[in-house]
Amino acid sequence: MADSGSQTLRELTRALVRNLNILEIRDASCCGVTVAQCHVIVEIGRKGRMSLVVLAGLFGLDKSTTSRKMNSHVEADLISRDLDIQNRGYVIIQLTEKGKALFNHIEGSREDYFKKIFGSIPQSKRTQVLESTTLLMDAVRSNKCC
Repeated sequence: MADSGSQTLRELTRALVRNLNILEIRDASCCGVTVAQCHVIVEIGRKGRMSLVVLAGLFGLDKSTTSRKMNSHVEADLISRDLDIQNRGYVIIQLTEKGKALFNHIEGSREDYFKKIFGSIPQSKRTQVLESTTLLMDAVRSNKCC
């Protein structure tokens, strides 16, 4: 059976994810947190503060699972949890000073790495890479698996 391109896309995507995951593991382990904790720190850090419900939605988890997973972040003094003054049913989470420092370290190291990657792409192809990546992400979002 001839490759219609989908097989090549699958293999390229697997390789890209595998290579980027290696980056995440290396970055997260040097910061003393797990990859999952790293993702949480980045999401909260980029938003400043958010409800637990919003965070759960970002990761496709239910509120109670997300709440349990946040315990390690609270114990490590990376995030704080507070009841929303306007809606007592919502828990607001935000980074502590220690969490903000970790967020800044993670973002800085990722920024440096992706600047190197982007700089390795020929100038004449950079716009094409960004456009293609955007198209790929849009297609992934509109065709959720499982």
